[in-house]
Amino acid sequence: MKIGILTQYYPPEIGAPQARFSVLVERLLKDGHKVFVLTAMPSYPKGRIYPGYGGLFRREEEKGAVVLRTYIHPTRRLSVLSRLSNYSSFAFSSLVAGAFCLPRLDYLITESPPLPLALSGFLLSCLKGARWIFNVSDLWPESFVRLGLIEDGWLLHAMCLLESFSYKKAWLLTGQSKEILEHAKRRIPGISAYHFSNSVDTGKFAPELRTQDIRDSIAKGRGCIALYAGLHGFAQGLDQILKAAARLKDLNDLCIVFAGEGPDKKRLVEMAGSEGISNVRFVDARPHDDMPALLASADIAVITLKTKLPGAVPSKIYEAMASGVPIVLAASGEAADIIKEAKCGISVPPQDTEALAAGLRELAGDAARRKELGANGRRSAESRFDRRVICDKFIDYLQYRKI
Repeated sequence: MKIGILTQYYPPEIGAPQARFSVLVERLLKDGHKVFVLTAMPSYPKGRIYPGYGGLFRREEEKGAVVLRTYIHPTRRLSVLSRLSNYSSFAFSSLVAGAFCLPRLDYLITESPPLPLALSGFLLSCLKGARWIFNVSDLWPESFVRLGLIEDGWLLHAMCLLESFSYKKAWLLTGQSKEILEHAKRRIPGISAYHFSNSVDTGKFAPELRTQDIRDSIAKGRGCIALYAGLHGFAQGLDQILKAAARLKDLNDLCIVFAGEGPDKKRLVEMAGSEGISNVRFVDARPHDDMPALLASADIAVITLKTKLPGAVPSKIYEAMASGVPIVLAASGEAADIIKEAKCGISVPPQDTEALAAGLRELAGDAARRKELGANGRRSAESRFDRRVICDKFIDYLQYRKI
């Protein structure tokens, strides 16, 4: 098969879609398929183009895959207009580059968000004679509305129309969670859908990677490390971790570590300083290859969402499970259900900082419970969420449908 992947996010960036598509490409190539990735110049999450990249277009070959990179307007600002300029710049540049540089394809997979990329994906699928697969990782504009980033008006109306158009025109809708597929089927009954679950490389993320050197470097000798590792953005609502930390100052052995970058990091650092929250540390983002060892070296993984976001299941859940690290989750819906079913942690409602602090206190003081929950998570990751297995099943599905 000839498979095209249109995504704004791809390595060397780190994140859920980057990891998911890199393994999907690896498995496609292993089976002898030809892969063409159309993506942006890397800029996520720092909001500036990575060294060594830039310009309007570049063509690369990575382990047998053709990677086409096009212009994007990078930004660190959180405003809707700034984000839309970022998304729209790549949607336009990828459409132009893809029209000239992509060959005829059997399938074109388009990643959303960002939702504006749907129009480019649909048009390119028509130009290249490809069956169009619309892959939804987060529900737009639903998430924007829940986060208070967009109000009723012409922009919301336009986004809703584009969402419905995408569901109708896609040959196949794939979603990272069951809630995403249920939402889409309510909007457009009868659509063809496939649960392409978020997952984790259980060979890369493992408990055995835990090291004392990493623990010493991030927590300065504290005995129990609660780690948030990932994007410091608006949707994560990380201020609730700081508020919980303020309730835990009496736990001299506990250190809450924030690792990563993002547009909200500066505000969080200032908030911790101004409110005298001394049991937290902020460390720089680590290279992608360092993340498994960093996570395995923690005692607790802290994962939060700002509010209830239907369909949202943070990929950090799967990585913590594979690392054998118990989870304290501030979220609801499918994400909380996964924690409950796997018996791998404690879930509390988003923004309930008292319950979040109580969960952290409970696990910080019980090493045996942490070990039990961590082992449960590892078993569940291996049996249900191994990325190679999930990607191979998806590839088999596409081969079967192609016949």
